[in-house]
Amino acid sequence: MKILKEFGQYIQMFKGMFRMPENRAMYWKQFMLQCNDIGVGSLGIISIISVFIGAVSTVQTAYQLVSPIIPKTTIAQIVRDTVILEFAPTLSCIVLAGVVGSKIASELGNMRVSEQIDALEIMGINTKAYLILPKILAGVLTIPLLIILAMVLGIFGGRLAGSMAGIIDPSIFDNGLLMGFNGYNVFLH
Repeated sequence: MKILKEFGQYIQMFKGMFRMPENRAMYWKQFMLQCNDIGVGSLGIISIISVFIGAVSTVQTAYQLVSPIIPKTTIAQIVRDTVILEFAPTLSCIVLAGVVGSKIASELGNMRVSEQIDALEIMGINTKAYLILPKILAGVLTIPLLIILAMVLGIFGGRLAGSMAGIIDPSIFDNGLLMGFNGYNVFLH
């Protein structure tokens, strides 16, 4: 029964979040601050992780594919597919859950301890809509953009590592990236 009670409180919280805001400009400002905190604040760690994941993928794939029968373009295809389908979304979200999640939890916890949330409620501000909704909306907007950036930087890191280590020529890597797409022959001719 405790689970049902807590689930009901959760639903009521969501209902309170979507009540009409009193001052839209204040909510817009809070939304932009959260976009900055979640998106721009995470760019550094996402960029570093993505470049190194792409580089490691290229080196490890080249290390495993030593057969002369397999063309070098296969390295780029494998790196492209693993970075886009696996590494970029998974590792970006794990890092964001740790970094952004802990930041949000500590921010809200600090506000609860210092009674700032109670002060906002006394002033008549819908605390659920003011504190929670901008964070959710900013995450929904910025996290997919960060994942796309992680994909691009992962592939770039793989290309960079392949060329710097002498594993694969950048032009061969680029051809491998294009293989498997419809219209590939149009790009060659």
